[in-house]
Amino acid sequence: MKKVFGRPRFLKKTPFHYCAGCGHSIIHRIITEVIEEMEIQERVIGIPPAGCSVFAYYYFDVDMAESAHGRGAAVATGYKRAYPEAVVFTYQGDGDLAAIGTAEVIHTANRGENITGFFVNNAVYGMTGGQMAPTTLCDQTTTTSPFGRDPRMEGYPLKISEMIAPLNGVAYIERTAVTTPAGIRKTKKAVRKAFETQIRGLGFSLVEMLSPCPVNWKMSPLESWQWVEQVMTKEYPLGVIKDATGAGNAG
Repeated sequence: MKKVFGRPRFLKKTPFHYCAGCGHSIIHRIITEVIEEMEIQERVIGIPPAGCSVFAYYYFDVDMAESAHGRGAAVATGYKRAYPEAVVFTYQGDGDLAAIGTAEVIHTANRGENITGFFVNNAVYGMTGGQMAPTTLCDQTTTTSPFGRDPRMEGYPLKISEMIAPLNGVAYIERTAVTTPAGIRKTKKAVRKAFETQIRGLGFSLVEMLSPCPVNWKMSPLESWQWVEQVMTKEYPLGVIKDATGAGNAG
């Protein structure tokens, strides 16, 4: 019988440390599936974050280079300029990319650096105890906003994808979610298109992925997945935000 489903070739046989219901393991699989299908493993350099996926190099069987917190885009820029033929991606959470790394990602995008960002948005600081992040929704409770985020005090949720989309150096941005089979398929298409955008030399590309965090949201895995679909997507609408590649939408 022909085997039709299995572990991607470039996803190491290492047990994940992620919490039950977390989206990181799904996203890891998606990225490694695309790397395998595109046959680019020998060219890929990944930059893992400081955060829940700080040990991403345990799982991705490609060259990986750790960066300081928030500096993923800057480190990726250095690698891409030193090795122009490499396919360089950052893998960053919202506490990494949308907080301490805001300056790096904005200026990297503005320069049109030919790299790809994978931005995992779970609206909270996951690894350090569930504190409020720049992406935390209004009225959402966290360990540092126990009565809910108040925009009069803490401002509104930061929409990084919409912020950088108008920049001339940005070629492609899409927001997806990994909480349904259809969402996972769309995420995979977006990941592939982001890599293709880089390989074609068109400029900066970013895929923002809405991901559940059951433990810090104080929900069951099922409840957290439903919350992404029913609540989070209202603040962060899914779909292509910018496509200047001339190749149509990713789906």
